Amino acid sequence: QVQLVESGGGLVQAGGSLRLSCAASGSILRVNFMAWYRQAPGNERELVAQITSTGITNYADSVKGRFTISADNAKRTVYLQMNSLKPEDTGVYYCKLNQFEHYRGYSSDYWGQGTQLTVSS
Repeated sequence: QVQLVESGGGLVQAGGSLRLSCAASGSILRVNFMAWYRQAPGNERELVAQITSTGITNYADSVKGRFTISADNAKRTVYLQMNSLKPEDTGVYYCKLNQFEHYRGYSSDYWGQGTQLTVSS
């Protein structure tokens, strides 16, 4: 099993910055990618940013140029640096890890419990 623990959420004013962290532990095998998702009240969970095991990144259009995803493989931690925050960035941010599990023969997703970000106008 894999455990993901997010931290760093909170209340910030529009235009401010914040960094989220997600620490992975447990049975870490061959990680394909890690990602950040967010879910605002009444909305579906959406992809914010993703980073592959080779460092390739992908961002939602709404956060390009403002958010940066990075990973520290030695610490098994992925970060989301968020700058120029807007009220519409408010939501619960979830970390996801996808890894190939040889004993299953396929890849599995693991999710953290989420951390709340509130951006005030």
